[in-house]
Amino acid sequence: MKISKIEPFILHVPVTRGAISDSTHDLTHWGAPGVVIHTDSGLCGYGYTGTHAHLPTDRLIVNCISETYGPLLVGEEPHNVIELWEKLFHFPPAQWVGRSGITQLALSAVDIALWDLKAKAAGLPLWKFLGGSAGTKITAYNTDGGWLNWSSQELIDSMRRQVEEGYRGVKLKVGSPDAYRDLERIEAVRKTVGPRIKLMVDANGRWDLPTAISFGQKLSDYDVFWFEEPIWYDDLAGHAALARAVKTPIALGEQLYGLDDFRDFITAGAVHFVQPDAVRLAGVTEWWRVADLALAHHLPVVPHIGDMMQVHLHLAIAHPACKLLEYIPWLRECFEEPATVRDGWFIIPETPGAGTTLRSAALERYNVM
Repeated sequence: MKISKIEPFILHVPVTRGAISDSTHDLTHWGAPGVVIHTDSGLCGYGYTGTHAHLPTDRLIVNCISETYGPLLVGEEPHNVIELWEKLFHFPPAQWVGRSGITQLALSAVDIALWDLKAKAAGLPLWKFLGGSAGTKITAYNTDGGWLNWSSQELIDSMRRQVEEGYRGVKLKVGSPDAYRDLERIEAVRKTVGPRIKLMVDANGRWDLPTAISFGQKLSDYDVFWFEEPIWYDDLAGHAALARAVKTPIALGEQLYGLDDFRDFITAGAVHFVQPDAVRLAGVTEWWRVADLALAHHLPVVPHIGDMMQVHLHLAIAHPACKLLEYIPWLRECFEEPATVRDGWFIIPETPGAGTTLRSAALERYNVM
């Protein structure tokens, strides 16, 4: 089987209730620039990354896929995933301008498509191809109910509904100009969901270190499960200092682009919940290395949901460091077998591949190329 064609796409899909906000972003659509890798056998692999649906930058990603990586892929055997990853990652012109950002996002889409192809060729769901068990239980926590632009009443109603639907964890966005407003919202949500529901908070890198320390020292009063991205994403020393100063565990990883970055944060004691994102981290290949690294340090891995659960569900089932996975449903209608939660647990996928195969109707409706 040989790769015969590279077909890029860009999906822009509406988000919840028309618009959402966290401390640093305002979104109306989620972007999924990606690629369909065609083979001479007729099998196709689907992969993509996640963006804020900005067409000019999304085009940079798919141009990197088609013009930089495409010529290196056509004619190759897609089964050689690791070899192809090394070829693309170490391609001198791309490495010279990349190693993070656009080139990594483009490589993520390609690598995921290759793993999708490899599992399809074996006739297995990716989780089973990677050695996972159908008896694995992955707990779902819901992030699509705690947006910063929602009123307190909308927030409370949303959190109550999620608990009634069976979710065992919920996440609340923080990072308001007035940190006391965030504490009031945390208190209201804790009262609403009760003591047994995991409550996470996420500042999306908004605060400086003194603010994060002051705020973080109050989180244990509400039994907050983790404090996510409290300060600037690349501030290793700051995260390490914060981790020493507060009782609530630190979660991060969606803005880290390579194994070396995760090694530094983990060995510095700057992270407790490791959140690698396969659509930003050069794909399944590098994600697995990070997950193994976290496992070696006895740290839990909770994949970031930049892919809206599809490939991450397969990885969570397959890797022993994973027990918990984020849920955001924005892209559900795009997939032939969307990730699904029932009674607070993810349903184990059955279709061969990585779960990334797009419905033709989604490509027709949301493709903006």
